[in-house]
Amino acid sequence: MMTNPMQRVTQGQFSFLPDLTDAEITAQIEYGLAKGYAWSVEYTDDPHPRNTYWEMFGNPMFDLRDAAGVLMELNSCRKTFPNHYIRLMAFDSTRGIESIAMSFIVNRPPREPGFGLARTETVGRHMRYRISSYATDKPEGERY
Repeated sequence: MMTNPMQRVTQGQFSFLPDLTDAEITAQIEYGLAKGYAWSVEYTDDPHPRNTYWEMFGNPMFDLRDAAGVLMELNSCRKTFPNHYIRLMAFDSTRGIESIAMSFIVNRPPREPGFGLARTETVGRHMRYRISSYATDKPEGERY
């Protein structure tokens, strides 16, 4: 059984590990570039598990072959949105479609509010569950 004692959002690779350092992030970027992946930086203030479409920070870096360029874009996003979740995504286009090969969170807000689970009984003693982020209790832009 997996546990999450720190109650952190766990999306993508490395979610149960401590935050990656810039050197570790650079190593992952270089690995992806060696495989021919294109990198993208995305951010959000609503990390709901079904919120798979985060805001893009700039355009995907299809032509970039240097990890320093990706890290520069990441640091620019961190400076612009210091209290948001930021993730790096690597796209693999070898099959003719842009499929996600790697995805991991590289920035988190200082306090992660977590999620609430609401259970509702319906017809025939069936149960329905709804997950909602405590972050969405406040309007966008005021969440952190």
